[in-house]
Amino acid sequence: MAGQRERFNGDTRLLHQRAVRIPLPDVDAERVFHENMLTIAEAIERKADLLADPDVPLLSAYEAELDHASESFERRLRRIAGDDYEEVAMAYYRGERDDRIAEIAAYYFEGAWRIQQRATVTDMVYAPLLVRYPDCFTLNIRFASGHTTPESIHYESPAHSAEELADEYVETYYEESQYSQRQAAAYVRDAAAMIREEFPDPDETSFEERKYGGIVSAGGRRGSVFSTVAKRVDPDPNRFSEPATEPTLVEAGAEARRTERDLRLEGEIIH
Repeated sequence: MAGQRERFNGDTRLLHQRAVRIPLPDVDAERVFHENMLTIAEAIERKADLLADPDVPLLSAYEAELDHASESFERRLRRIAGDDYEEVAMAYYRGERDDRIAEIAAYYFEGAWRIQQRATVTDMVYAPLLVRYPDCFTLNIRFASGHTTPESIHYESPAHSAEELADEYVETYYEESQYSQRQAAAYVRDAAAMIREEFPDPDETSFEERKYGGIVSAGGRRGSVFSTVAKRVDPDPNRFSEPATEPTLVEAGAEARRTERDLRLEGEIIH
């Protein structure tokens, strides 16, 4: 995406109250979906390992998570729009294309671009919502102002602190920061386990057990304070009246509105 960064400034109107709906027409598609969920869970577990390692700067764990999310979006972009996905997305933004593929490409491109900005931007929460239904899954890509939610856990990065501490407090501050990172690592590892449980292997579980699932997460930072939260989501079985036949953008569902209320993002979603 480097070729577009200088002239692309983002437009979250495309993301606002919308989601991508991807069909799951057969077991093969479900296997691909499950493999993607395993990759996400493994990336989160890697983040937990980095957080728990006192020799690894917290920023390394944070950036590894962002890199993985961005790469995941780019892989999806290639599947839907081809290797020229950047030009397809930019054609949509320039008003040169308004077809379904271009719209989806622009949606993912916006999400990937904005995720890349998070490594240097504070007071912006990334709050994706992933929901599995019997014949499809949806992904809401959401960003909100602020850095935390009522249910988030917090951890500290001394490398990001601008405070000048007296010598007698420096060691205590570093020890407390390391403790908060270890606590966060344990929480993050549980979140990875939650993803594995919500989106099980189609070859090892019945359709009734796997046809619904949902996860919402939110992460952000303000200065040296990082935050994260992950929760299960109950899918709305009546959300769609028409079967999923092709990837498309849809309006946000009741799950999106509910999780925005629960996480208190309603008035803070970046438009």
